[in-house]
Amino acid sequence: MQADDARYLKRKIKPGAIDVHPTERALIVNYELEAEILGEMGDPILGDKKECQKIIRLKSLNSTTNVSALAREVIEKCKGLIHPAKIGEVEQLLYYLQNRRETPPGSAQNKDNDLKRSELTDSRTREDSDYSEDSTLKEAAHITDLDSYIELLYEDIPEKIKGTTLIMHLARNPDNLEELVTNEMLLGALARVLREDWKKSTELATNIMFTFLCLSRFSQFQAIISHFKVGTLCMAAIEHELKRHDLWRDELLKKRKMTEGDNQLAKREYEKSLIKYQSLVSKQEQLLRVSFNILSNLGEDIKVEMKMVNKNVVGMLVKALERDGVELLTLVVQMLRKLSVFVENKCQMVRTCTGCVFFSAGRLAHSVH
Repeated sequence: MQADDARYLKRKIKPGAIDVHPTERALIVNYELEAEILGEMGDPILGDKKECQKIIRLKSLNSTTNVSALAREVIEKCKGLIHPAKIGEVEQLLYYLQNRRETPPGSAQNKDNDLKRSELTDSRTREDSDYSEDSTLKEAAHITDLDSYIELLYEDIPEKIKGTTLIMHLARNPDNLEELVTNEMLLGALARVLREDWKKSTELATNIMFTFLCLSRFSQFQAIISHFKVGTLCMAAIEHELKRHDLWRDELLKKRKMTEGDNQLAKREYEKSLIKYQSLVSKQEQLLRVSFNILSNLGEDIKVEMKMVNKNVVGMLVKALERDGVELLTLVVQMLRKLSVFVENKCQMVRTCTGCVFFSAGRLAHSVH
């Protein structure tokens, strides 16, 4: 091809699945390279596609590595190959590599694990998956003890919290997902507890939501999640929590007004209420983040997204812009940007917003500096 014909050559990179290397501490990034030769009118006259892989070796990864920071570094070095929205998936794979026991190349266990991971492809996620790092766990979770964890789901709230925490930690390991998703008793019990008890305990609800979030990353599991009406429960939880936050805030403002003057008792009461409010909001934001992430993953099916829009997901997202948490605000803005391609959604955003966008933009900008 002559030099002056170079303007008619078009190259396109289409990102694909991300997986862990079977033997090394490395990530495998799959992508498709497409090259086309265009005619004078811009029409393709010749084209070719090639499946490619890029191996990212992680020499600095060890037991003390900050996985979130390393995930951001990986995405920065792989611009065009890994979308920034997949940072949650990268974090999970790095966490898996960080905790994986090294096995000799070619061993039976290595081949088995590689087969399982190869089946869990086409992962789609936008979540900030660091919630489960905050959840305290006094005992290690083992997939062989899954039946005993399920039994805890039929006990009182404290036992349910313990059981769902252990199950949630199992779900963080990609190698366990296939066994979890085929256990109908487990999924049915989780959905039942979520439906009946999510208002009783924020921690319980977040544990279960996070387990379903791990499944929602994989397109082949999303139909199962929809079968158990998890998306509907997410929207109900979001709506309830947003209203509850308004009540907490109003109550706190009333107590602050009572501190005017030299009322020391009122000031001490307000300080106690403020500490409690901040603790409640922190836990609530974790639940909101996980719930919105599930909706974001399920919303990649345009039919599911339209159902969410009909149930006022746009209004909920706009309302969430009043929050202060940077991780939650970032996720909400990403979802609104995706929904804004439809004129109807954009019009609803304009009708609903009353300055909250500017406040949110200010919070996000402040967090960067």
